[in-house]
Amino acid sequence: MKYIPRHIEKVIKQSSNTFKVVFLGGPRQVGKTTTFNKMAEKMQMSYVSLDDLDQRELANTDPKLFLQQLKTPATIDEIQYAPKLFPQIKKIVDENNKNGQFWLTGSQQFSLIKNIQESLAGRVAILNILGLSRNEKRLKKITDIIFDKPQINTLFKEIFEGSYPIFQSKDAPNREIYFNSYIQTYLDRDLSGIFGINKTSEFNRFLQACAARTGQILNTSDLARDCGISAVTVAEWIGILENTMQIYLLKPYYPNITKRIIKSPKLYFLDTGLASYLTKWNSQKNLQAGSMAGAMYETYVVGEVIKKYICQGKIPPIYYLRDKEGHEVDLVVEDEGLHLFEIKLSANIKSDNHRGLNYFSQKSNKFVDKNIISLIENPIMTLDGVKYIPYTAPIL
Repeated sequence: MKYIPRHIEKVIKQSSNTFKVVFLGGPRQVGKTTTFNKMAEKMQMSYVSLDDLDQRELANTDPKLFLQQLKTPATIDEIQYAPKLFPQIKKIVDENNKNGQFWLTGSQQFSLIKNIQESLAGRVAILNILGLSRNEKRLKKITDIIFDKPQINTLFKEIFEGSYPIFQSKDAPNREIYFNSYIQTYLDRDLSGIFGINKTSEFNRFLQACAARTGQILNTSDLARDCGISAVTVAEWIGILENTMQIYLLKPYYPNITKRIIKSPKLYFLDTGLASYLTKWNSQKNLQAGSMAGAMYETYVVGEVIKKYICQGKIPPIYYLRDKEGHEVDLVVEDEGLHLFEIKLSANIKSDNHRGLNYFSQKSNKFVDKNIISLIENPIMTLDGVKYIPYTAPIL
């Protein structure tokens, strides 16, 4: 499989030059190990994976001996399986003032990050990686301005396929088999092995219910009722999905606008291919014509915005707006000003689309511009002060 350069590489290099340890987190199969190994080839870094059960046992029973066998700089893969390594890593890097001594990868989770922050505070750069962005798939830099003519068939091919790098290979696996195996690995290894959850069949149903709600405001009571579990369990399991970076919770933006803003987050799956599989769409054609087409398109666009910031080592400065009267804006981006975006699966320009944008821009003078991300063919069209931007063009 040909390696696809990742935008996060620049940030990894910068971080390795300024921190003693670099940690790269993210969901399974998005390219953490491949990215590190490709970059580390020229540096002749030693490598060990804690997927190897013998290495994992040694790391947990005798972490000092485990690290003695490694020549630094070293990459340790799946570090979440051996939290006892962190105090020893801290000791090693404190004895040597050289930066870039350890590169660590792990499937993201709250306890892992907390352990890293507590053990290696001031010594570690914590970065994340997600699936391939649209620019990465096209071998473009993050700064490259791409404007392809929007095509709904091309769009939904990409949505249906998702962003896992393996699907860019000439020998890409069968989609059904891959996602089924992915879910089983996630349930059996991450949930059972790390979080101690044994109700994997119930969690799988919960996962499907969440996928069916991508792009919607999170309602824990509805999820609890539909899945036959308690609201407390829903909150716990949502936290697991968020911490393992399967979903993103988009928070509301409500400073000094109105007291009637909805304060629950919106739920988005971070891979549209996985979400499509979980919701039983068995073909691109059916998904494109189906009831979830708009939600999947919105999920895709929001995901691209998230990736843009994640691959720069930044926390995405994004929110949404909705009040109790139903006024809504899909995306608020706080980047050199406040920008409002509606996401429409349409190629039409019409003032009916402007209701939420106009309402909230009148409520506050902080917003810089009003935009609609759509399938319009022209690079930018403006109607009544609202810019129409094709999804293929840079949003900011």
